[in-house]
Amino acid sequence: MDLRPRRPKPPRVDITPLIDVVFLMLIFFMVSTTFDKQTQLKVDLPSAESVEKKEQSPDKIEVTIDAKGHFYVNELELVSHDAATLKRAFEKIADGRKDLPVIINGDRNAPIQAMVTVMDVAGQLGMARLSVTAGTTQKNSGNH
Repeated sequence: MDLRPRRPKPPRVDITPLIDVVFLMLIFFMVSTTFDKQTQLKVDLPSAESVEKKEQSPDKIEVTIDAKGHFYVNELELVSHDAATLKRAFEKIADGRKDLPVIINGDRNAPIQAMVTVMDVAGQLGMARLSVTAGTTQKNSGNH
């Protein structure tokens, strides 16, 4: 006769339903979220003599760096692709504002030095809101 006290088994928690719910939420967010940059529709608007053009202050500074290391600020190519010209372009667009976000779009073959130059110029001007964007990867079916 065994009279030793038996220890009760620890309770088990079945997490299978929790895992199912997490995967369903993951699938939902993957399907409903888009990361692609929407294309812009270019429209040539008619002009009128009495309408004054208002300069709209930009809400961001978008810098694109191509594979050769050339800078494009808000879709306009800079005359010279050096730090001094980039700094003057930032100063002109920002007009003293330091809260403008700087978005860096770099080609996958762009020189790292060009990226560092953009970040350095933004840092010199006190712009701390930097972000680097990445596109989706697409595999080519041809030879590499």
